Amino acid sequence: MTIQKAGTEVAYTITYLEMTDRPAYGFPPLPASHPGSLLRAEAPPVWYYLALYDAVGRHYAWEDHTETSEALEAWLSDPKVELFSFIAHGWPQGFFVLDSRAGDTCDLSYFGLAPEAVGKGLGTFLLRTAVLTAWEREGVTKLTVNTNTLDHPRALQNYQKNGFTPVRREERTRVLKRDRDLTRIPD
Repeated sequence: MTIQKAGTEVAYTITYLEMTDRPAYGFPPLPASHPGSLLRAEAPPVWYYLALYDAVGRHYAWEDHTETSEALEAWLSDPKVELFSFIAHGWPQGFFVLDSRAGDTCDLSYFGLAPEAVGKGLGTFLLRTAVLTAWEREGVTKLTVNTNTLDHPRALQNYQKNGFTPVRREERTRVLKRDRDLTRIPD
């Protein structure tokens, strides 16, 4: 089956990961074949964040936001929450959000590439940049992230390859809010 219809109940596993030491690798160079800019958004509007969230997460069933626009706006404008977009060729190729509201723990709340940017050498660049940007924050002693089996098939492997260790797993189910075209998930 290549289309999972809205209303379908799907089972998935969430893996929670953490990193308790700054990794030994340094900030990666930008892939020469894909020049662009990493920009930190200052108090980004909700519509911009939701556009990135949808572009990256549509095929991975990212359907978790149930907050009001006001709640999302408050979250995005909190100085301890930072949204970074990687822009190349005039459009956002990917993004990440760092959330350090939990004191000495920084959460890589969201991370991903637009489908058209997958497979171009940007994943490692963006993930390592996110990790090291998080470790630059004063007082951070732990970095966390989670992924699930609905995400990109290599997500868990990439987090582990870049220094995260699984600490817990949960089995869950959800009912899809929109069709999920599995043929659109990049390899």
